[in-house]
Amino acid sequence: MISIYFYSIISVLVVSLVSLFGVFTLSLKEVILRKYIFLLVSLAVGALLGDAFIHLIPEAFEVFGNPTQLSIAIIAGILIFFILEKFLHWHHHHIDDEEKEKVHPVGKMVLVSDGVHNFIDGLIIGVSYLAGVEVGIATTIAIILHEIPQEIGDFGILMHSGYTVKRALWLNFVSAIIAVFGTGLALVLGNASELLAVLLLPFAAGGFIYIAMSDLIPEMHKMTRVKHSFLQLFAIIIGIGAMMLLLGLE
Repeated sequence: MISIYFYSIISVLVVSLVSLFGVFTLSLKEVILRKYIFLLVSLAVGALLGDAFIHLIPEAFEVFGNPTQLSIAIIAGILIFFILEKFLHWHHHHIDDEEKEKVHPVGKMVLVSDGVHNFIDGLIIGVSYLAGVEVGIATTIAIILHEIPQEIGDFGILMHSGYTVKRALWLNFVSAIIAVFGTGLALVLGNASELLAVLLLPFAAGGFIYIAMSDLIPEMHKMTRVKHSFLQLFAIIIGIGAMMLLLGLE
């Protein structure tokens, strides 16, 4: 049992470190990075929608069974993130000008949605190791490959929201480390935690859909040049394609 705890914690820490993938951009000047950040935002749209429709929703359907109940749960997730964004906008406009950060609320929203997603990943890692070390390792590898395009996209969203490179890296890591709590809870609750993970899937899917459709795509439309539009479409397809390729690992 001790080995299960050890492997689980090491695995979830490795998965959390994937959030620091953006560290490779530190060698670039921030001005240059911001010039091409629209590509990372487009990649994020593809990754968010691909993850929601190709992974999270089908996985949740296996347990919910009833498509109506699942649809209501997804809509509930979308509405929760709508309320969250309203609150963030209200808070942003009611703080003193001296304290007001030049940060778009979508940055904070993606941290919340990604935090929920990472918590689910942590639960899944813990449950997998309870089934066997080999199963746990295989699951960890699949999650790492799944997280790479997701975390690159999230980093791009945080940069686009107004955070500096270092701040974006740090906040992305803090959001990722929430997975540790998910793994810890899974090891304490045992196999019962698997149901909790599945119940959270529609909420995470709703959050991803809302952020992509309500916040990111409208921002993308601000770039009207044909060249930029084709590059955006290409990046979205890459994001979706990456999620489709990962189906073979599940």
